[in-house]
Amino acid sequence: GSGEILVKLDWSQLAGSLFSGAPYSTTDVAPAFASALLSTNFITELGGRALVELPLHLVGHSRGGSMMCEITRLLGAQGVWVDHLTTLDPHPLNNDGFDDSLVTSTVDGSARVYANVLFADNYYQQNSSLFGFDPSGEPVAGAYNRYLNDLSGGYSQSHSDAHLWYHGTLDLVTPTTDTQANITVTERRLWWTTYENGGEYAGFYWSLIGRGNRLTTDEPAGAGTGQVRGGYNKIWDFGAGFDSNRQALPANTGAWPNLIQFNLLGTNTTTVGATHSMQFYYQYGSNTNTTATVQVFLDNDLNPINGNVGEVYQQTVPATGTHSVCISSIQWTANPTRVAPGLYAIYARISADGRSRYLYAPEILSLTPSLTPPWLTSPSGGGGQAQFTANGFTGQRIIAQASTDLTSWVSIGTNTLAGTSWNFVDGQAANYAQRFYRAVLAP
Repeated sequence: GSGEILVKLDWSQLAGSLFSGAPYSTTDVAPAFASALLSTNFITELGGRALVELPLHLVGHSRGGSMMCEITRLLGAQGVWVDHLTTLDPHPLNNDGFDDSLVTSTVDGSARVYANVLFADNYYQQNSSLFGFDPSGEPVAGAYNRYLNDLSGGYSQSHSDAHLWYHGTLDLVTPTTDTQANITVTERRLWWTTYENGGEYAGFYWSLIGRGNRLTTDEPAGAGTGQVRGGYNKIWDFGAGFDSNRQALPANTGAWPNLIQFNLLGTNTTTVGATHSMQFYYQYGSNTNTTATVQVFLDNDLNPINGNVGEVYQQTVPATGTHSVCISSIQWTANPTRVAPGLYAIYARISADGRSRYLYAPEILSLTPSLTPPWLTSPSGGGGQAQFTANGFTGQRIIAQASTDLTSWVSIGTNTLAGTSWNFVDGQAANYAQRFYRAVLAP
């Protein structure tokens, strides 16, 4: 089954409401959840693995946007990178220019994108509601900011419509509901641009699972509204260029090794046995005096922890320290005796000091049967028959051919290998004074 894990953080009892005093700040609550993500026994079914071993996509609405930003900071203090941070109409209490002092003195953490976040997107609206009845959100520096200028319908409350908008990019059925409000044909038409196609190319599309190109220069909301790649980390050049679009981490021990970006270079359709080129970015260590191990696996079910994988590459890499990111280009070949043709996801694992993290390449690899020529063994004869074994690799379609003069060849049998050999019997051998045999790949 799928390797994705969804974790819902319900902190409503601690958050309270504006009218009950909102007793706890996001900075009070975030440490507990960050600790849970780092814990090796938070989810027993993971068998001693921490959730942070897998790529993280953190999503938060309203004060929850502040919460997720604070969690990324705390994870960054341990050296953990976050692949994707999504904020939905973020509204940190009494911070970032918001004044909620009429109803509470609680101060939430600022909505910030820290240096350990690869991609950030923010979806927000602003309105003139008074006394917090329909709070406004805010743009977030360093994120791809998508201003939601028309949220009529839905909840009839723009602040809640922001998360309904994002729901509509996960569930593309029309009509659909989040159980409290509906997205109808009208919302599909008004809430998303032509580019976004009713939510199909918006919101969740920019996640790893959605497979949208986060490095695109496209501006989905129209010219001058901001490029998607504006949300990509530019402290280091991951393909979006350089810029100071991230908040520096106050602390970073570098304890966790990270694969930040992992890609297949060139075509993703090749034969088993061909050479594949890949590239990965990584960061690890408080200094450069140690090493980490990177392994590459083929996986046919997008689940890296169920053992249904095959290793195709391994390399030792030097540590980078917390202020650098390294890029490595590698090549590997799938051994046709161990890898069958088919569709494969490719993932890498980086390990050091008892900690590991995983990252899938966005490309799906299609492997066709090996082009290595088949060969014949174990010839025998008797009883007017000739027998031999045609050898090859799984998935190859082999044609057995015969000739009396090694010049003119005729096909006498065809077989697609389920394994690595085919035992062939020529019942017509007695009809010829001499007969030669060969095996060839079908065109």
